[in-house]
Amino acid sequence: MTASRDSFFIGNEWVKPASDRRFTLINASTEEMIGTAPEACEADVDAAVAAARRALGDPAWSGIGPLERAEIMERFMGAIAARGEELARMVSAQNGMPIGISVPLEGQFSVGVMQYYAGLARTVGQPDVRPSQMGRETLVEGTPVGVVAAIVPWNFPVTLALNKIAPAMAAGCTLVIKPSPGTVLDSYIIAEAALEAGVPAGVLNWVAADRDVGAYLVGHPGVDKVAFTGSTAAGKAIGRTCGELLRPVTLELGGKSAAILLEDADIGSFLQGVPMASMLNNGQACYNGTRILAPQGRYGEVVDALAAFADSLVVGDALDPATHVGPMASSAHRDRVESYIDIGKREARLVAGGGRPTDTNRGWFVEPTIFADVDNSARIAQEEIFGPVLSVIAYDGEDDAVRIANDSQFGLGGSVWSTDTAYATEIARKVQSGTVGVNGYMPSLGAPFGGIKGSGLGREFGPEAISAYQNTKSIYVMG
Repeated sequence: MTASRDSFFIGNEWVKPASDRRFTLINASTEEMIGTAPEACEADVDAAVAAARRALGDPAWSGIGPLERAEIMERFMGAIAARGEELARMVSAQNGMPIGISVPLEGQFSVGVMQYYAGLARTVGQPDVRPSQMGRETLVEGTPVGVVAAIVPWNFPVTLALNKIAPAMAAGCTLVIKPSPGTVLDSYIIAEAALEAGVPAGVLNWVAADRDVGAYLVGHPGVDKVAFTGSTAAGKAIGRTCGELLRPVTLELGGKSAAILLEDADIGSFLQGVPMASMLNNGQACYNGTRILAPQGRYGEVVDALAAFADSLVVGDALDPATHVGPMASSAHRDRVESYIDIGKREARLVAGGGRPTDTNRGWFVEPTIFADVDNSARIAQEEIFGPVLSVIAYDGEDDAVRIANDSQFGLGGSVWSTDTAYATEIARKVQSGTVGVNGYMPSLGAPFGGIKGSGLGREFGPEAISAYQNTKSIYVMG
């Protein structure tokens, strides 16, 4: 699989870059070059923002109603669906996501995101008339916030882009999308789908850039809102800029979620859920429950079961359907994960993994790794590793389990496991987190997703996400 690109997608045209700087895309499984793509400079960002601002005033977008906007989104959805397998393969090649995950999540779930918001787009702008205490009535209206800078990470580049694009389009906004330098090529496939679907010029614009030019986009005077998914450190920097500018911002950041196994939890059911709840995408998912909280009386049983489970996982090429765990997304990220494994070896007891697979000398692989006898104050329990590394922590009573789960700077995901679903739900209510799963974990399109504490600000998914791309106006009708 090789693919090189020479232009940016700006105003529905393939625009030559303003500089000769380029990104090189590498296959995470083989370390072979996939292709190259242009790297944006500030002039390219200026052009993309200008195109987005023109589209705001273009009757082809601003002059149409909710039904027409929904129809455009539905055509866009169909064009993305037709490219689902191509998108999944491109993502897996670039970032190492196992193809068994990228097909349903990048190739199919992303289509569901667009479908969901296309449906909601039909109701955007309906009258909201409320009683008035000082006059006759109040009309509450939502208007598009304007130009959105959407900054997308490398771990789920298609779905996380559409998590921003779809509600923003439903609200009537336009976007400048900055993909991660490590996963650029999939964005061209989505741009081609938008062109085929007849999305009006300037509504969607893609420019790949590094952090410095990304910071320029965040602070650009032509941007009205920022939507960012990525690390907590980068989110804080973006939040500072937006705070100074009084610019709306949505931040979906890191996590260090806890999976609480209650005394009556079925270990077999839990292990079936681990690939999605705790080790999704080679451990490279922000909401993964990487702290496994086990009751003292069953601690050894849980540790042994997890160690055997980790040893059973197939580590291999991301494009092989038999692969459970693919490579890390880059050599630098593998080095980071391995540095945490080295820390863990000093802080806790290694019971599975801890190295690189011995059957290959290429690709950025790390073995699925389990640490036991972990104290919640340890670095491997407090800091986001973003790799296939789980820490098993013992607790003494359910109050202690909740205390440990909440003893974190993060609050994004988590799960509670029990044969008594109602009781597990009561425990879930005590966990300080934006989302919690009961006997499993998977975000729902119809419900808000996001974090508290160091895990971010604002919400994606659900109808709430559309309001994040609107300005709210109240019109007081006095007589």
